[in-house]
Amino acid sequence: MSEKMATREAYGKALAELGEKYEFVVLDADLAAATKTGIFKKKYPERFFDCGIAEGNMMSVAAGIATTGLIPFASSFAMFAAGRAYEQVRNSIGYPHLNVKIGATHAGVTVGEDGATHQCIEDLSLMRSIPGMTVICPADGPETRAAVEAAILYNGPVYLRLGRAAVPTVTDIPGYRFEIGRSVCLAEGKDATVVATGCMVHMALTARQMLEKEGLTVRVLDMHTIKPLDEAALEAAARETGAIVTAEEHSRIGGLGSAVAECVCGCCPVPVYRVGVPDCFGRSGKAEELLVYMGLTPESIADAVRAAVAAKGKR
Repeated sequence: MSEKMATREAYGKALAELGEKYEFVVLDADLAAATKTGIFKKKYPERFFDCGIAEGNMMSVAAGIATTGLIPFASSFAMFAAGRAYEQVRNSIGYPHLNVKIGATHAGVTVGEDGATHQCIEDLSLMRSIPGMTVICPADGPETRAAVEAAILYNGPVYLRLGRAAVPTVTDIPGYRFEIGRSVCLAEGKDATVVATGCMVHMALTARQMLEKEGLTVRVLDMHTIKPLDEAALEAAARETGAIVTAEEHSRIGGLGSAVAECVCGCCPVPVYRVGVPDCFGRSGKAEELLVYMGLTPESIADAVRAAVAAKGKR
């Protein structure tokens, strides 16, 4: 693990960099400084549109732009992009399957002191339920840059889930390749598999190191794409390791854990333990403290792996 960068910052930098290579426009809802789209605005002011504090309207504008053949990136906080604008995303973007990219920053509880109203822990569930919507949650800065370019090249609606807090770089490994719908194996193991997304990927790797000291070897899958899900990798993990743990900075209901359980129970039923936000709203506090409070830690992942391995032995 190397330098830290927030995925929202990597998103802004990627837009500015890729703006030289591809023709796309960026929309924001009066949050350019926070979503980091201001980096693109400074470089390409004629291709940036501030739609004001009206996220539903921004999604409708993005849909209209997409019908002209241009690629729009519509950016706001996840709570507003997936929550407040859900109807427009569903009916104006998803239903006609338009080529709109949604950059949703400040997702999860690591928004911190902004509290429950701004801590969107339901967005993966909402977005993956929209037919034809691609849902991506990158683990770090380099993966975010790769995800943005992949979204540009993909023809169809894409939801990019991004975080506020800086996270360690974990995807700077030999042979790394980003492909929508294909997970990345960051570590091999035979006793269990941890399937993680977003900021929980580096925690999964830390948990793996902890468990190694106990004689357990754990496979770690970076499941950057929640939809379409890499079902082949999950089936292989279930058959070869016999136990799965999911880790996400999202509700345990409807997100990565639910998607993985749906897949595994159909192809190779094994114990699946889910690490995520329990059935509750967020609360105000420092990001690091909230992660501990919600049980989103390497220790929690390690505990879940131990439980999953024990359950495997009882089958």
